[in-house]
Amino acid sequence: MPYVNIKITREGTTKGETLTTVEEKQALIAGVSDLLFEVLGKPRTSTFVVIDEVETDNWGVGGIPVTEHRKQAAAKVR
Repeated sequence: MPYVNIKITREGTTKGETLTTVEEKQALIAGVSDLLFEVLGKPRTSTFVVIDEVETDNWGVGGIPVTEHRKQAAAKVR
């Protein structure tokens, strides 16, 4: 019984969206379930997928929160 935990930052991928859409989450769940079936033969009916959305202030990279990291990256582009 596979258990897959996907962690993503809480933000939209579509302009104006602030969360991952229901359709995007459904696609992630289906895609992971299909992959485990295709590669390992694990039945989709016994595959559990959990998606955790994390605020960018609660996710760090390079020693700083993602929110600040993105601000710094945007300032470099200008």
